[in-house]
Amino acid sequence: MPVHSQSDGPTTNPCEEHTRWMKKAMEMAEEAFATSEVPVGCVFVRDGKIIAQARNRTNELRNATRHAELEAIDAILSDPELTPAPSAYLLANTILYVTVEPCMMCASALRQMGIKEVFYGCENERFGGCGSVLGVNSALPHPRHPPYKATSGYCREEAIMILRRFYMTENSNAPTPKSKTNRVLKTEILSTPSKSRT
Repeated sequence: MPVHSQSDGPTTNPCEEHTRWMKKAMEMAEEAFATSEVPVGCVFVRDGKIIAQARNRTNELRNATRHAELEAIDAILSDPELTPAPSAYLLANTILYVTVEPCMMCASALRQMGIKEVFYGCENERFGGCGSVLGVNSALPHPRHPPYKATSGYCREEAIMILRRFYMTENSNAPTPKSKTNRVLKTEILSTPSKSRT
């Protein structure tokens, strides 16, 4: 969903600013959780303002490609105010904050759109496209699309805990739902320093 006017004003500390935007992405993840979606949320920021925010909608739309990042990109592309002039890289001046490392599909879409930079909460150790599994953002050479920097660790614990809370719930959309009544929510999180992958 496009958003044109959200601005809390710039902060002087970049770490505080990144955390502030990541907390906005966490709000979208909470919204996804409340609708029984895998709790991933994101915000796209340009010139100190959120231009789009979204959450996963894969179950709701019954479409495995409707990840938060692609939902937000579609909102940006459908808004003429956000894409006023033809450009090879419409997101060249835009930063993405997303609660979980973009998967390979989303990491590739971001590279093709020329995203300036990505900040994410926790690693995606199964499908991560910014270095956890495959470095689609930069490690893989591409003849046309420029690489982008991806940094992990902002709101990492919160991102991990909401995923754990989600995976404790029953999936009513599963062909054969597995009972999770005996599962215990793990609250211990191993510390991992922030990583920057360029």
